[in-house]
Amino acid sequence: MPRSPALRDLAWLTARPIAHRGFHDARRGITENNAAAFAAAIDADYAIECDLQLSRDGEAMVFHDETLDRLMEGEGLIAAHSVAELKALPFKAGSDRIQTLGELLGQVQGRAPLVIELKSPWNGNEALVRRTLEVIRVYHGPFALMSFDPKVIEAVRAQAPDVARGIVADQATHEDYDILPAAERQRLRDLAHLAETDPDFISYHWRDLPFPPVAQFRRTGRPVITWTIRSRQDAATAMRYSDQVTFEGYRA
Repeated sequence: MPRSPALRDLAWLTARPIAHRGFHDARRGITENNAAAFAAAIDADYAIECDLQLSRDGEAMVFHDETLDRLMEGEGLIAAHSVAELKALPFKAGSDRIQTLGELLGQVQGRAPLVIELKSPWNGNEALVRRTLEVIRVYHGPFALMSFDPKVIEAVRAQAPDVARGIVADQATHEDYDILPAAERQRLRDLAHLAETDPDFISYHWRDLPFPPVAQFRRTGRPVITWTIRSRQDAATAMRYSDQVTFEGYRA
């Protein structure tokens, strides 16, 4: 997959603050990771961070959680539902419906950079990687793919080496990591996979900085972005150790 000229230079990644799951605002009925949140980010001239989950029938869906329960008028795993079933479910707030990746790309049309996280069940399944690359192949706006799971980023590197890729990381202490063996958690914490993933950037939890491996990565000239920033004061702290912030809950 050839990289467009807009993707050869990652300056776009750090040029403007990155709206976490779009510029959402529950008080105004704008739900995360949906069309209204992405439109608000475009209007405010922010980059957009968003998430992908795989539907039962193999489509890349723009959604963060593994389950529907928190945000949708439905319940159960995203992966247990078809696209048609997911489309039939309303969000608990707002009038939007869940988007496919293709619909997101059609909405944005290069008007904002996209930083797309591929969610992972940590089981080695590359179906979401394959479908994402199939859909995004014809997109010409600036974008990057990232994941907490090094195996996902290794797959991106192998299947589309010219696509900008990043690792999302922290100190691996959250309960979400409990499904992994202790040795694998330590490997994630130490960023010991960098030779295999060879990321173009790191997206790191700002409260875990400074951290020597991240500082060393940044000294190589590759950018570090941070998540999730919720105030200008926290942004000022994060920018001491990174090149841009991923934010929510205020106007950056």
